[in-house]
Amino acid sequence: MARFKYVAKDMSGKVHKGTVEAASENALTQQLREENLYLVEAKDLNGAKKHKKLKAKQLAAFCRELSTLLASGVTLVRALDIISEQEGMNKDERDIYKDVLQDLKRGISLSDAMESKECFPDLMIGMIRSGEGSGNLDLVTQRLSIQYEKDYKLTQQVKSAMTYPCILLVLCVVIVILIVTFILPQFQSLFDQMESLPMITNILIAVSNFLVQKWYIALLTVAVIVALIRIIVGIPAVRRGVDWMKVHMWGFGKLFKVVYTARFARTLSSLYSSGMPLVSAVGVAAKTIGNGYVESQFDEVITMVRGGVPLSQGLREVDGLLKKLSSTILVGEESGRLDVMLDSIAETLEADAEQATKRMVTLLEPILIIFMALIVGCIMIGVMLPIYQSYSAIENA
Repeated sequence: MARFKYVAKDMSGKVHKGTVEAASENALTQQLREENLYLVEAKDLNGAKKHKKLKAKQLAAFCRELSTLLASGVTLVRALDIISEQEGMNKDERDIYKDVLQDLKRGISLSDAMESKECFPDLMIGMIRSGEGSGNLDLVTQRLSIQYEKDYKLTQQVKSAMTYPCILLVLCVVIVILIVTFILPQFQSLFDQMESLPMITNILIAVSNFLVQKWYIALLTVAVIVALIRIIVGIPAVRRGVDWMKVHMWGFGKLFKVVYTARFARTLSSLYSSGMPLVSAVGVAAKTIGNGYVESQFDEVITMVRGGVPLSQGLREVDGLLKKLSSTILVGEESGRLDVMLDSIAETLEADAEQATKRMVTLLEPILIIFMALIVGCIMIGVMLPIYQSYSAIENA
């Protein structure tokens, strides 16, 4: 239980200050509303340690183990105690589970305890809260384990697909640096004896001299550029522009759309089948897509659904999701089997994503090899061209 110092206002605008214990800031908000007060500001006086966000692989393992233990008749407190004592996890992860266990022993619900740690995703908290209300916590955690295992597998497929192209790109950079800094200087004395050099050779010599003599400036420049890119990309408007490019870029846009649609469909199916209202489920599922541009369009979708418009019609207008999703949801709405249809399209799209990543690698490999050949070829031309010209001049003389 955390201890909060808060500032709140009543309906007349009068300010109220105080200190109170609550499971989380959301729990504090609800507690104050029961007293007709509205939270303005809250500060955690416990100064609780900030934990890192748990990754999909960790969440999948946690949910799978918790589901198995609960289905076996083990109490929730005992289940968390067993999980927190298992081997194969880092200290931070173990501390998270022990903190949750302590909150459970104080009488706090699992969902509130997890929410207060700020390292569990909203999807997981929402589904567990629904499971607590329905008494099906073991089934909900089992579904969550499948959800995060699928999410982890999908992410790993994309990462694996990008590994080989990245290795080729790094190899190309290393080869260029080695040629320019070690091989090219060996020809410097020969080039100095020549009256004139081709432009490409002069450029290579200038780059070589800079990297050899001013290497620290080159490293500093690269560091500054990387830092600037991270700062610029962190600006919300720029980030949204980058996210827009992801779903519209040639070759890769379709892959991103498949991944985003599969993730949204899988999450929405899990939330809806766990008993969460459709509007709330859509809001939570939208936050798991992983693209700010696509997520920003869901405010209008939620407004439409609240107004009585079918979800299938609202999703038709979302740029960044496949149109196949709205068609499948329409069938689910008409048949009354929305969760089944969402699961079905998620399975199909996850298979499509796997095939799309393989096609992407097949496309990228020859492009990168040709790019490497062009770069290395240009450098070799820059080195050999003046030598060839000097021999030609000697023969003509």
